[in-house]
Amino acid sequence: MYNPPFYKSFLTIYLLKFLGAFVLLYYGTKAMIGLGTAGGYYIPFIHNYLDYISVFRAFLLYSSKGFLGLLGYPSAVVNSFSLQLINGRSVHLVYSCLGYGIISFWIAFVFANRGSFKKKAIWMFTGILVICSINILRICLLLLSLNKNWRFPLGLDHHTWFNIASYAVIFAGIYLYDRAATKHLLTTDGA
Repeated sequence: MYNPPFYKSFLTIYLLKFLGAFVLLYYGTKAMIGLGTAGGYYIPFIHNYLDYISVFRAFLLYSSKGFLGLLGYPSAVVNSFSLQLINGRSVHLVYSCLGYGIISFWIAFVFANRGSFKKKAIWMFTGILVICSINILRICLLLLSLNKNWRFPLGLDHHTWFNIASYAVIFAGIYLYDRAATKHLLTTDGA
């Protein structure tokens, strides 16, 4: 029986694809933040034309504002970083609160796996949508908890709860993705 060299094995190729995509997405985003923020190695072109991070933050803030409005809590985006309940306290959405690390992990996982471009695009988009929804819910709960003096369960902070919820969803997504891929392989091999 032929055993391919280690560098040609599926696991090695998978790991290279996964790590390559994750490093590109995660550290690429960190580089865009660093290069698009005044101070340090600031590049005005990146800030003016490639600043997808500010657009993403605005999406999270305005989505949270809309959701709070549906719940009967009027709020306002008071600057490009903050959401405030009317006549109440505010939350400041810094770079580490955007969830780009978890999103990078999800995209890298789907990218590294087998599947058609269309299937991967659907899974990536759906995962990003779910992760963003969890983040919007977290922002809303954090803002309400600050204004109503609620405490997060078990003494954990909102970042920890967001990570727990996000990674639980990612692991469920990994299970569902692998299950769908296995089912597809079984139906195409058995035909």
